[in-house]
Amino acid sequence: MGYLITPDDSPMANQMSLVLSIKKPGSSFTFLSIPDKGKTPHVGALEKMLFGNPNQVNLMPIVNYKLAKNTLFYQAYTGDAQDVDIQTIPLKTFVNTTNPTLFKAKYISTKTFWFGTDMYGRDMLSRIIIGARISLMVGFMAVLISLSLGLIMGAIAGYYGGKTDAFISWFMNVVWALPALLLVIAISFALGKGFWQVFIAIGLSLWIEVARLVRGQFMAMRNAQFVEAAKALGFSNLRIIFKHILPNIIGPITVIAAANFASAILLEAGLSFLGFGAQPPMPTWGAMIKEHYGYIIIDAAYLALIPGFTIMLVVYAFNLITLGLRDLFDIRTQNLN
Repeated sequence: MGYLITPDDSPMANQMSLVLSIKKPGSSFTFLSIPDKGKTPHVGALEKMLFGNPNQVNLMPIVNYKLAKNTLFYQAYTGDAQDVDIQTIPLKTFVNTTNPTLFKAKYISTKTFWFGTDMYGRDMLSRIIIGARISLMVGFMAVLISLSLGLIMGAIAGYYGGKTDAFISWFMNVVWALPALLLVIAISFALGKGFWQVFIAIGLSLWIEVARLVRGQFMAMRNAQFVEAAKALGFSNLRIIFKHILPNIIGPITVIAAANFASAILLEAGLSFLGFGAQPPMPTWGAMIKEHYGYIIIDAAYLALIPGFTIMLVVYAFNLITLGLRDLFDIRTQNLN
């Protein structure tokens, strides 16, 4: 649902208010909506869900206000000290301001920051929700890339064997020896920093597990009777690989894909923490931890703990899915049940 359910529906949930920096979870504030005629009009529901809604107003936190003599008198919120000067705005700046009740309904609002605000005064809950979309998208695309490359390499090595298998296996062992995070960082250096580069970097680091699994499954099945029958009927190697062997190993591939999904989310969080992932102001859980890990030792540890806890929950969820899929496709487990 994206921006349709976030309290802050601005693009990237990036609406800042520096006077509201580092506010506790559950804090509520009153805002005055000052129209900005230069802003773009409201967008449709689908476009808003995908890309957010550019704000037509400037939100200003206030302490109190009063309407009198075609003028709005208000006190802006400047922090904990509430002794501030009274400021004025001509009522002609607003529309339908003759009725105080209508004015309050249209231009005065109260917002509660359930997860508090970050160091720039942005709503943490909104950035956590949009960050979930980023993490899941990275996981999906990285797994798609790793599956595509791993299936091709593993199928070729396992089906043909011989020197082809020896060369591909040697290459996989070389890549396998490199730590995954260091490999992702190296690929990110080559491709540059950015959102789309993260997909490719993580996908190119996770294909080895898929290729090794597919290679082993193909080696076990390439001499099966149904494969020999397909060869005797004159079917091409591509048809045998993709229409006869591959459908029979879809279970293990699904299990490794779910496991790689959790690994991709962890790698993306690590990349963002190190500054190689999606760049600000795009909200990512790893970047949120990086921005606020210094607050752990003071009275604002939640700024780093909340995104860390969401990473833990999502990775744990996909690990449970992996275990469930493994039990589902395990013939021995089914026989025991």
